[in-house]
Amino acid sequence: LYLGYVGFSMAFSFAVAALIEGRVDPAWARWVRPWTLAAWCALTLGIGLGSWWAYYELGWGGFWFWDPVENASLIPWLAGTALLHSATVVEKRDAMKSWTVLLAILTFSLSLIGTFLVRSGVLTSVHAFATDPTRGVFILALLIIVIGGSLSLFAWRAPTLKAGGIFSPVSREGFLLLNNLLLTCAAGTVLIGTLYPLFLDAVGGDKVSVGPPFFNATFLPIAVPLVVAMVIGPLLSWKRGDLRQALGRLTIVAVLTLTCVAAILFHDRGGQPLAALGMGMAAWLFFGTGMELVQRLRLGRIPFAESRRRATHQPRAYYGMVLAHAGLAIIIAGITGGSMWRTERIQAQHIGESVEAAGYSFALTDVVAESGPNYTMDMAMIEVSRNGRLIATLTPEKRIYDVSAMPTTEAAIHSSLKGDLYVALGDQQLSDAGEEGAWTTRIWFNPLVPWIWAGSLIMVLGGLISLADRRHRIGAPRRATERAAGRRT
Repeated sequence: LYLGYVGFSMAFSFAVAALIEGRVDPAWARWVRPWTLAAWCALTLGIGLGSWWAYYELGWGGFWFWDPVENASLIPWLAGTALLHSATVVEKRDAMKSWTVLLAILTFSLSLIGTFLVRSGVLTSVHAFATDPTRGVFILALLIIVIGGSLSLFAWRAPTLKAGGIFSPVSREGFLLLNNLLLTCAAGTVLIGTLYPLFLDAVGGDKVSVGPPFFNATFLPIAVPLVVAMVIGPLLSWKRGDLRQALGRLTIVAVLTLTCVAAILFHDRGGQPLAALGMGMAAWLFFGTGMELVQRLRLGRIPFAESRRRATHQPRAYYGMVLAHAGLAIIIAGITGGSMWRTERIQAQHIGESVEAAGYSFALTDVVAESGPNYTMDMAMIEVSRNGRLIATLTPEKRIYDVSAMPTTEAAIHSSLKGDLYVALGDQQLSDAGEEGAWTTRIWFNPLVPWIWAGSLIMVLGGLISLADRRHRIGAPRRATERAAGRRT
């Protein structure tokens, strides 16, 4: 996360330099993109690792809780993703210059805000790193200088930037601009939901908590058109595109997507429309990305040797985009499965007793007390079986560390492509006679959750492949008019 935050300072520096010089051109965009891409890869990996840590270490059975500190990293990631796409338009079409400069400023500014939230102590969170208010005052002062100064410079110098290329709303540039607007709206929505309780508390209002219901209700309506546009945009031409022709090329994708939605609705008997919507989004993005690749290589329409030759001549950045979009589709499927089809059971379980959850049998066979290097723990042994066949033996732990006497939960997880069997051990209850009794166990079956980690790694891999593109190591070619002007000079 830190690499991502700091990496965006390079794009910010390029933006400030462009405003001072009054020059934004394809060469500027080509220098900005690799730095932004490297920071985006680091931030993507950091967010994935943070989600994985929360899932494995907190013992709550979830991978994302819309915690303010989780949101602090998601907000600049959304803005940075918009910046990546916007810089592409500047490089390819010499358009959207002022917007790209503003995005570079906002992305780093949001990184500073995220650092302030995490390091200042204004938030109470399992992810927070500090409670020293003097540190927060210093970061706040830096934040005011950087954000206030850069936005003032933008207001002064942006009108002097030369206008770029003109394009139709129905074009690749137009859909990339739509992509940018939706991403920044999503970032703004998360930012408002994260900061609103802090502002209300600062002015003496009631303490409120903005949680998943707000974010799910506001973020999802933005995500749906964003995913739709991600598939249509690459099929459109630069400057002016044919929307009807692009949609016609997606007929097979639409059929496959509707088939998936119908299958989900049939499986859930119509009781989970949001699950059908989420899996439909994942199918649309995954199949649409694959279809664009098939059409670009002209697979099945020309000899295979010619398609292979076309494949070897595609830039690495293109394959990076394909992997990033496919990885996001896999993440959407994992989030949908883990959120909509999740099974949870919390009970008091005696040794030798079995409970049923999601078609699996969880038998508590023993609980033993052991000591670690700096903690004591109770470790349970739970045999998981299905239809009489042993699947796994899980060993969740409840630890108490010697120094802080703080209890922590070490969940036991059995992963497969189908999903995770997740067990956490709670406290031991006492009987009416004061004798030790049953143990509290928490059991979850989280379908498709491993897909989230796989999709995150695929997205990072796509970013790294794009970063290795040769075009990032050479200057942008000058346009014919620029070369002619140089010769006259």
